[in-house]
Amino acid sequence: MTDNDQPQGARLSPAALAQIRAFQQNEATEAEVYRRIAQRTKDAGNRDTLLRIADEEAKHAAIWQRYTGEEMRPQAGKVRRYALIALVFGFTFAVKLMEKGEAKAQISYEELAREAPEALDIRADEEAHEAALLDMLDEERLSYVGSMVLGMNDAMVEMTGTLAGLTLAMQNTRLIALSGLITGIAATLSMASSEYLSSKSEGRPDAFKSATYTGIAYLVTVALLILPYLLFDEAHYLWAMGTMIVIVLLILVVFNYYISVAQDLPFKKRFGQMAGISLGVAALSFVIGILVKQFLGVDI
Repeated sequence: MTDNDQPQGARLSPAALAQIRAFQQNEATEAEVYRRIAQRTKDAGNRDTLLRIADEEAKHAAIWQRYTGEEMRPQAGKVRRYALIALVFGFTFAVKLMEKGEAKAQISYEELAREAPEALDIRADEEAHEAALLDMLDEERLSYVGSMVLGMNDAMVEMTGTLAGLTLAMQNTRLIALSGLITGIAATLSMASSEYLSSKSEGRPDAFKSATYTGIAYLVTVALLILPYLLFDEAHYLWAMGTMIVIVLLILVVFNYYISVAQDLPFKKRFGQMAGISLGVAALSFVIGILVKQFLGVDI
């Protein structure tokens, strides 16, 4: 074999070659992820954008292959994982989560470029991919994030306060769950109706859809917060309330992480604000429940 027949990687240091192999594997895998997600994307514009990015990722893998001299297959586990994430949380969240992992690898490009100058061109392409995702992908569910935040946040504040107050006033998980469920369903209908009328007054043609997203977010939150009171027996109302608070924090963590990735918003600040408001209202309502029971002589 002559020098011209050898892969370019034969002239690289072991560390650089190992890094290039990792990059090639990553590019091949991500190209397959984009193709898999594109197959399930109904909107033609979004599908074309995803396929175009997939082709670019495949081209990058081909460039790295000239150094390694071997073809690498996509990592099946990673492809399935991101395809599932896209199915559950939407393709915008999935690809941006994947891009975040890719951004961490870019730290190695500067050093690698000393031995493989094409690394800088590939990094520029990767940065262009992220800009293309931000500018061109348009997922419907993200258009209603504001409605979902409204429904979820309102349910958090109202239901944590209501359930905390009822916990000390009633001291019976079944009665608390019944009262909370009635209150939650009524509040869901009220919130969805208010969102519909508000959107309609603004002349939005999607008023019903916006109200639906708000109502679903509210109702799901209500169901999750009431669930502990149905699982614990009647006497363990404090355990139920403690579990409800944990669920509140978990919902806030998951939802705010989703928003921070999908819309590039700060996670810690949003989480701190929403957690502070929800838990503050719960603590105040808990005290009110004690006062009502003590001074009004209400005993159920």
